[in-house]
Amino acid sequence: MKPDIDSTAILEAIDQQAMLEQVQAWSAINTGTDNLDGLARQADALAEAFSALPGEIALVDPAPVTAIAADGREVERLFGQHLVLRVRPEAERRLLLTGHMDTVFPADHPFQQQRWIDDETLNGPGLADMKGGIAVILHALKAFEASPDAAKLGYDVMINSDEETGSLASAPLIEGLARGKYAALTYEPSALPDGTLAHARGGSGNYSLTVTGRSAHAGRNPEDGRNAIVAAAALVLGLKRLQTAECPVNPAKIEGGSANNVVPDHAVLRFNIRPKSPDAAQTFENGLAALIGEVQQAHEVVIHRHGGITRPPKPVDRRAQKLFDLVRDCGALLGQEIGWKSTGGVCDGNNIAATGVPVVDTMGVRGGAIHSPDEFLIVPSLAERAALSALVLRHLANGDAI
Repeated sequence: MKPDIDSTAILEAIDQQAMLEQVQAWSAINTGTDNLDGLARQADALAEAFSALPGEIALVDPAPVTAIAADGREVERLFGQHLVLRVRPEAERRLLLTGHMDTVFPADHPFQQQRWIDDETLNGPGLADMKGGIAVILHALKAFEASPDAAKLGYDVMINSDEETGSLASAPLIEGLARGKYAALTYEPSALPDGTLAHARGGSGNYSLTVTGRSAHAGRNPEDGRNAIVAAAALVLGLKRLQTAECPVNPAKIEGGSANNVVPDHAVLRFNIRPKSPDAAQTFENGLAALIGEVQQAHEVVIHRHGGITRPPKPVDRRAQKLFDLVRDCGALLGQEIGWKSTGGVCDGNNIAATGVPVVDTMGVRGGAIHSPDEFLIVPSLAERAALSALVLRHLANGDAI
């Protein structure tokens, strides 16, 4: 690490009050993943804010995504546009910085307001996850662009609209932007309120199994029916037999059936898996295929599978570890103690790592209680984390190798 970068000057260049005002204004816009109007307002606000940086801004349409309705029909799911900023595409060394504008709180959720918990802690929807992180991206880049090193480094910024539901509508965009990048930084909130980073991550997959049986009268001729609910239950038990320590399985919901005197001819089973390694994911996939075949044969039903692994497991290889080490060392120069821990959670960092690009994916603010009405932002971390990223960017621009 080159010691000649003035870390104090970087910290002093960050305008925390401006960051806070932006985050509060963005939090006031409801951006639940299904709130397309709110997401459009947020995308316009972000495009205006990021226009302070050089480069070209584009709003990119979401990729087509389908879902399985309760009646088994495959239906289109709509998402908002994604924001992309491209700066110095001709640069030899280029980075990817990513965040998301959506939250888990729909427009009709009661958690819509902000309140101060104490002088340094603000409660509100999306403050930590991750509108605070978006402000960290913007102000870190503004500080970096004001430095003499900016011309040496190019980067793309991607803020998607669907991270909270698995990034299905932005996965092709993420993959395309990540390809060929030297490294990536993603701005989810820190894994712990003290600033600890998420290290290795498991993966995640969401599935829907649609079971089609045959209806019959439950009293007169039940033997002529093929009970889809019973077959779905057999699938649930089979899924739990497939579960291992390396691949937890969570059957979450069965939908279907009708009146009590009708053998149900339809059911939809929804479940999630959390593979901790690529091998565990493949082992589960093999077992699922065999299970579907067994249940179809034993219960004389037809089973249609939808979905799969959307977040590959994210191990930390040698280059990724060097990026973590660089972040830690930059933190030390700023008086910030940076550690890390493995986690079962997933994010867009999983998708980036799957392209072979080293990534640290919790570069956002310090906070906690995300995905709940207790979500909070530790306000001084806005400037802290922006300075941290700006210093990391300057060291990468000056040739620090990972």
